[in-house]
Amino acid sequence: MKHLVFRFDVVSPYAYLAFERLPDALEGLDVEIEYRPVLLGALLQHWGQKAPVEAAPKRDWIYRQTRWLAAQHGLPFELPQPHPFSSLALLRLIIACGPNRRVVEAVLRHVWAAGGDPHDPARLAALSTTLAPAADPASDAVKAALRANTEEAAARGVFGVPTIEFAGEQFWGLDGLPMLADRLRAPTR
Repeated sequence: MKHLVFRFDVVSPYAYLAFERLPDALEGLDVEIEYRPVLLGALLQHWGQKAPVEAAPKRDWIYRQTRWLAAQHGLPFELPQPHPFSSLALLRLIIACGPNRRVVEAVLRHVWAAGGDPHDPARLAALSTTLAPAADPASDAVKAALRANTEEAAARGVFGVPTIEFAGEQFWGLDGLPMLADRLRAPTR
């Protein structure tokens, strides 16, 4: 079985799209996936970059393209309001639950399939109740885990999300999924 690490931040629509398409891209392959939330803003700061949505034309393109990509893939997609937003509470909730596919799926869909304000108190409370975190998302241990995930990602050369790592190689974005699948099928390339 091949081990993959899926690094993501829920603020990224591309993380949602790649997460949803990952099972199809890896169909027939014997893989296990480890989900590691990271803070995109800290990665961008580490590399001296601005968030893509900080440039108005790029932000407009991202919103237009991600709507189109979601429609092409038959995925529900509603731009959360506001966007961008602080993803800290949601990333900490994922870590507090023990990141697994079910938890990550619930949080990404909370943000990108449902639209609205991802921090709306009633919606956030309902999500937290459904996920039943094993730890307190506001605990120092959870905060430290998110910080460690992000620092480790930067040290491994992760510059954006989503990034999937296999055998020390990084595959970035939704459009990197076919390259990852090819690499998994022909590991000597």
